Amino acid sequence: MRATLRWAHADLRAHRGQSLFVVLASAGIIASLLLAVAMFSYAANPWQRIFTQSKGAHVWLHTGAGADPSALSGLDGIAGVSGPYRTGRATLESRGVRASVALRAADTRPPEIARPLITEGRWLDGRTDGADGADGVVLESSVARVLWAEPGDSLTVAGPDGSARTLRVAGVAEAAEPRYRPGGEPGIGWVLPGTFDRVAPKSTGQSVGLRLDDPADIDFTVQQAVTLLGADRVAQVTKWQQARADAGGDDRLLGQLFAVFGLGALLAAALAASGAISARIRGQLRDISILKAIGFTPGQVIRGFLVQHLAFALLGVTLGTAAIALLGARIPGRIGEAAGVWQDLPGHTALMAGVPAGAVLLIATATGLAAWRAGRVPPVPVARAALPSAAPMTSLGRRALGTRVPPALVLGWRAAFPRRPRTLITVARLALPLLMITVALVAWSTLDLFRSHPAHVGVPAALTVRAEQPGSLTEAELNRVLTESPGVAAVHPGVEVAALVPGQTGTITLRGLGTAGAPYPFAVVEGRPADGLDEAVAGQGLLDLLDVRVGDWVRMTVEGRPQILHIVGRSIEPESGGRVISTTVDTLQERDPELRPDFQHLVLRPGTDPRAVSSALAATAGGALEIRETANPADRLEPARGVIAALIGVLALIGFIELLTLISTGVRDRGRDLLALKAIGLTPRQVSSAIVAAAGFTAMVAAVLGTGLGVLSGSWLVDTQGRSSGMGAGIAHVPPTLLLASVVAGAVLGAVAAAAVPATRTARRRLADSLTETL
Repeated sequence: MRATLRWAHADLRAHRGQSLFVVLASAGIIASLLLAVAMFSYAANPWQRIFTQSKGAHVWLHTGAGADPSALSGLDGIAGVSGPYRTGRATLESRGVRASVALRAADTRPPEIARPLITEGRWLDGRTDGADGADGVVLESSVARVLWAEPGDSLTVAGPDGSARTLRVAGVAEAAEPRYRPGGEPGIGWVLPGTFDRVAPKSTGQSVGLRLDDPADIDFTVQQAVTLLGADRVAQVTKWQQARADAGGDDRLLGQLFAVFGLGALLAAALAASGAISARIRGQLRDISILKAIGFTPGQVIRGFLVQHLAFALLGVTLGTAAIALLGARIPGRIGEAAGVWQDLPGHTALMAGVPAGAVLLIATATGLAAWRAGRVPPVPVARAALPSAAPMTSLGRRALGTRVPPALVLGWRAAFPRRPRTLITVARLALPLLMITVALVAWSTLDLFRSHPAHVGVPAALTVRAEQPGSLTEAELNRVLTESPGVAAVHPGVEVAALVPGQTGTITLRGLGTAGAPYPFAVVEGRPADGLDEAVAGQGLLDLLDVRVGDWVRMTVEGRPQILHIVGRSIEPESGGRVISTTVDTLQERDPELRPDFQHLVLRPGTDPRAVSSALAATAGGALEIRETANPADRLEPARGVIAALIGVLALIGFIELLTLISTGVRDRGRDLLALKAIGLTPRQVSSAIVAAAGFTAMVAAVLGTGLGVLSGSWLVDTQGRSSGMGAGIAHVPPTLLLASVVAGAVLGAVAAAAVPATRTARRRLADSLTETL
C-alpha cells in the first residue's frame, strides 16, 4: 500500500494538468446536476414553490364579521397568523369579462405570513389614487388572467349603493390558495381599507390564515380554532391540501416532462465523467507497463488508480456542491432564483446529499472498470508501430490528396474516424447532450406553437360569448352583434351537455359546435372532420375510455334519450382530459328540436387583439354579454419555458466538458504522430490544422447524429405525453431548420475554438521531445 500511495503521489505531480482537469470536470458535472435538480424542483411543482416563498398559510378560516380571531395566535402549534382581513365579495368587470372576487382589506405593508408574491406592478401603497378617483387593487394571477388585467388597467365594480366605481390594477400577485375558475369559488383581490369601505358590500366577513409548526396536526388545530371562535361563526375552512390538489394536474404534467430531462442529464453527466477518467487512464498505458515491469501487481495498479480518482471525485464533488450551496443563489436570472428557492423546498437536504453521493458512486464504477482494464496492460511496452493510431489511408483519401484537397482536412478526417469501436463510443458520448438539447428545443417549439397558433392544438376560437340573461337578446340579434364586430372572422354556435357512456358507468362531455353549413374548425389529426349528420370527432381520452377507434359507432345517453354517433376523426382536445366527443349543433337538434345554443365561439382574424374585440362587444351590447377568453393549454405550461432554457444551458455545459475530454485525447494521440507528420513534410501549422480538423469532424458527426435523433425522440416524447394526458398525439412541433443548423454549427465552432490553442502548442513541440512517444 505504501508503494501504491507513493506512486499515486508521484503520478499526481507528473500529471498536474490532467489531474486538475478531472477535478474541474467532476465539479462542473456536479454543479450542472444540482442546478438541473434545482430547476426541476422550482418548476415541476409551482404551487410548492409559491407556498414556500410566500410562507403560505396551511389553513384559511372564513368567519362572520362578529368573530374575534385575535386569540388564534396563542394556540399550540401555530407558527404565525395572517390577518384577520375584512372580506367581501364583489364582481369585477374588464373588457366585457366579469369575475367574482373576494376582496380583502390589507395594509400598505404586505403580511409576513401568506405574503402575496408580486409578479407584475407593485403592492398597495396609496399612489394608485388618481384624478378620476380610481382606487388600487392587487389581483391574484388567475383572476388577472381571466380579466386580461395588467398593472394600470381599469376595472369596474359596483359599490354598496349600486353605483359603478373604478378600480385601477396596481399589481398582479401569486398566492398559494385555490385558483379562480369561472363558475367556482371567487378569486382573491387585495385593496386598502378605505377602498374596501367604498366598494365592498355591507355584509362582510373575515379571513384569517394560520401557518402551523407541523402540517400533520392540521385537523386537530382546525378543531381547536373552530371551538375557540365558535362553530356558528366559522363559515368555511380551506386547507392547504385543497390548493395543492387544485394545481395537481399541472404539477403532474410538468413533473413527467422534467423527469425525462433529468434522467437524460444524469446519463449525459455520468458518461462525461466516465469519459474523462477513461481518457486519462488510456494516456498512461506506457507508465502502467513500466510499473508492472518493476514489480507492481495488477491489484496494486488497480488500487492506485482507484485511490487517485476517488480522491479526485470527492474533491470535485465537494467543490461543485459547495459552489452551488454558497453561490448558486447569486447566479443572475431564473437559475439563481431557482437555486435560492430550492434551499427552502422540501427534500432539499436529501437531494443535496443524494445527487453528489450518486455521482461519486457512478465515478467509482467508471474508475473501477477503467482501472481493471489498466491492470490487464502487459508489462512490456508495445511498440507504437505495432498499434497504428489510425486506419490505413483509403483510396478515397489518396484521391483527395491527389486532387489538392488540403492535407490537414484529409488527415483530420482519418484521425477523427480510425475505424475503432472506441470512435463510436466517443461520438455517442458527445451526441447525447446534443440529443437532449434538441429534445428540449422540440418541447420549446411545441410551447411556441400552443401560444402562436392555438388552432393547431384544438383552440381555434379566441373568445367564448354567452348572453348574460337568457332571452335578453334573440339568436338573430346576438349573431348580428357578433358578426358585425370588427376582427371577428367566424361565429360558431355551441352547446355542451353531459352524456352517459355505454353501460351508464360514467359521464363524458358531448359538444355541439358549428353547423353543417359552417363547420367548426376542429384540429383533426386522424381521420376526417365531421361534415354530416350523426358524425363526430373525439378526443384521445374518450377513445381510450370507451376502447374504440376512429370509424366505430358509439351509443350514449343524453337526458334519458339515446344518441348514436359515428366517430370519423380524432381531434386534439385540451379540455376535460380529452374525454370529449364533438359533433354539429344540427346533429344534436335532430335528437332534441328544442335545443338552442348556449354559447358562441368567436374565431378572430389573424393579428386581431382579443382584448380589443372583447371591449368592442361589451360596448355594443351594453353589458348584455358575458365574454371570456378561451383557455389555452399553454398557460399552465408557461413555467416550463424558463426551465427548458436553463436546462439547455446545463446540457451545454456537460457537452462542453465532454468536448474538452475529446480534444485532450485527440491532441495527445496526434502528438504521438508528430514525428511522422513532420517527416512527410507537414509544417507546424498544417499539423495543428489537422488536429483541429479532427476535433471539428468528430463534433460535426456527433452534432448531426444528436440533432437528428433528438428531433425524432423529442417528437415521440411530446406526442406520448399528449396521448397519456388525453389531449392526443400530433401536437409535437419540430424546431425550425435554421435553429437546428445553428446547434450543429455551434458544436463544430466550439470544438474548433477549444482545440485551436492546445493543437498549436502541440505542433510546436521539438522533435526530441516526441521521441518517447514511439513506445
